[in-house]
Amino acid sequence: MTPQVLDLLEQYDARGTFFLIGRHVRACPALTAEIAARGHIIGNHTDTHPNLLWQSRRGILDELERCNASIADATGQRPRIMRPPWGYRQPLLYAAARDAGFRRPVLWSRSARDWTPQPPAQVIRRLRGIRAGDIVLLHDGFHAAIGADRQHTVRALEYWLPRWKAEGLACVSIGGVDHQAS
Repeated sequence: MTPQVLDLLEQYDARGTFFLIGRHVRACPALTAEIAARGHIIGNHTDTHPNLLWQSRRGILDELERCNASIADATGQRPRIMRPPWGYRQPLLYAAARDAGFRRPVLWSRSARDWTPQPPAQVIRRLRGIRAGDIVLLHDGFHAAIGADRQHTVRALEYWLPRWKAEGLACVSIGGVDHQAS
């Protein structure tokens, strides 16, 4: 679904932030490079998408470092932001994130809850009332496997992107990247 999402974002002059899983980056390095080349920000979403509540500081740091390396290999850029799987946070996450060079984990203010197949109308309804400054969580993939059906997310973006643009809402990326791979 990612190429369709990229085309829609381009069509409506919108920018996104893609929090990528390291093992998926290694499986699809050209797609990862395309996301960056199209002007979107790539963030770290760990290497394997584990539940970080049960990880040690070293285990979390290892997840972040392996993902960083995969993104740097694919794009030449080191991520400056990270989002924890499922938004789960604990004190060790903050310490490991600092060790990996991140500030605070990025979360969201609005979720489309689109991580499972569903009618597009449900996703469209959940995105009503988006305001300037909202961080909207959408999924173009699935943590457990590549190739998940996210047509419901694509349909919701087809519906909302022109409306948001007409309302004067700009879709922008979060954060930035260092252009030196480490």
